[in-house]
Amino acid sequence: MEDLVIRDADVVDGSGADAYRADVVIDAGRIVSIVKEAAAAGCQRPRATREIDAEGLVLSPGFIDMHAHSDLALLRDPDHSAKAAQGVTLEVLGQDGLSYAPVDDRTLEEVRRAITGGNGYGDDIDFDWRSVGGYLDRLDRGIAVNAAYLIPQGTVRALVVGWEDRAATPAELGRMRRLVAEGLEQGAVGLSSGLTYTPGMYARDAELTELCRVVGSYGGYYCPHHRSYGVGALEAYAEMVALTREADCPLHLAHATMNFGVNKGRAPELLALLDRALQAGADITLDTYPYTPGCTTLAALLPSWASEGGPEEILARLTDPATAGRIRHDLEVTGSDGCHGVPVEWETIEISGVADPALGDFVGRTVREAADLRGEAPWDTARRLLVRDRLGTTILQHVGHEENVRAIMRHRAHTGGSDGILRGSKPHPRAYGTFPRYLGHYVRELGVLSLEECVAHLTSRPAARLRLPDRGLVREGYRADLVLFDPRTVAPGATFAEPRRLPTGIPYVLVDGRFVIEDGRRTDALPGRSVRRTPL
Repeated sequence: MEDLVIRDADVVDGSGADAYRADVVIDAGRIVSIVKEAAAAGCQRPRATREIDAEGLVLSPGFIDMHAHSDLALLRDPDHSAKAAQGVTLEVLGQDGLSYAPVDDRTLEEVRRAITGGNGYGDDIDFDWRSVGGYLDRLDRGIAVNAAYLIPQGTVRALVVGWEDRAATPAELGRMRRLVAEGLEQGAVGLSSGLTYTPGMYARDAELTELCRVVGSYGGYYCPHHRSYGVGALEAYAEMVALTREADCPLHLAHATMNFGVNKGRAPELLALLDRALQAGADITLDTYPYTPGCTTLAALLPSWASEGGPEEILARLTDPATAGRIRHDLEVTGSDGCHGVPVEWETIEISGVADPALGDFVGRTVREAADLRGEAPWDTARRLLVRDRLGTTILQHVGHEENVRAIMRHRAHTGGSDGILRGSKPHPRAYGTFPRYLGHYVRELGVLSLEECVAHLTSRPAARLRLPDRGLVREGYRADLVLFDPRTVAPGATFAEPRRLPTGIPYVLVDGRFVIEDGRRTDALPGRSVRRTPL
């Protein structure tokens, strides 16, 4: 007999087609048969060693988080309930141009310092890899959900060029191209950039185009956090479209939002830009999270000139009164490129986490609120935090617009991505709530998407972008990465006040045919592995 039969499920198969009633049989980690209700009438129903009564539940493919920041979280806590409980069965790591491979000893230390706010420094991690393949091998020791990896362009640039604001030499560009090719050969699915973060932001378009040529030749895709989500956002999107068309490389736009006051109501302009490119033959997808606030580090708001040279140089500039005054002027008057060209509004910057527990009283307050309590200017509070927390402070940035969020999630190129940062005492609830929020709030409550449309956005579309031939659909022969949820009750538990609460209405989640969530509880199974690029 087979391992498992899921009986009387309402199957939403990920294709966008209407739901149907069926028994789904699983064996050895794959879907071996689907017996629709009409076909089962008058014949013997399938049997298995384990049966689940799915009456009233929807069976769908597992959700694919196209923008995750779990690079160390998966190693630190393989249980990973934050994502498993949402029905996520695959995450894409290596985002925003900075992660932990490929590195040497120097670069690894620099990267660990640079992204401490989002990932922690990693004192509890044995960094026993240096290559992309080595990191993927480390994941293969056992994790809760599957994971794919993007080569981080900023890390590659740090390894070859350093953290300086200058063009790469021809020899350096050649070495970066080789590192990207090696990472793709070792299993990475593409390349990411953080073009408002150092050192990736120092790359000119010609350099990025050459790296994207390599990515495209291997069948990967380019995933940029582009140069602005505020002033000049549309121009920044257009830059990425043109660049990847020139390089003949597919494009996936990370957390594709239109934020800040300058972009209120302008999502239709972005979608028109993308539609024109798609009609002209471009290969474009995008992801979004279903919330209005963003999340990043406080240090990310600094102007690029103040971030040149890496973390120690940043701290030195912040402690020099004259240089700190220049930084303040760029932030509050000119509009820092780190803050997307918009003068910072301190009342929108909420402190969500600190690396130093002694600074915990700041968490949950905006910078302006914290400054008012201390009787000082907001910049003085922000500067103190940056220095005392050694750039480890994370923030929520309340600058989004609901009408933009809804318009973009309807687009035919849209997929779901949490952009979830799991560190900090008050993280963004998207880390724990993105996928049930899509299903509960935007499908059931608001009707922005139909259930079938939404599931396709979260499953088959991202699987197609990742070129996964046997995931993203409920089909015979496909891997049994599956979710059973109650469409009447599915909802995020996480809120901005209590961001670590787990969702409701998702009683079963299977990864490779093994339950990671069973009867609404996390099991001890660790069936997840690295998902590596499918060779052309």
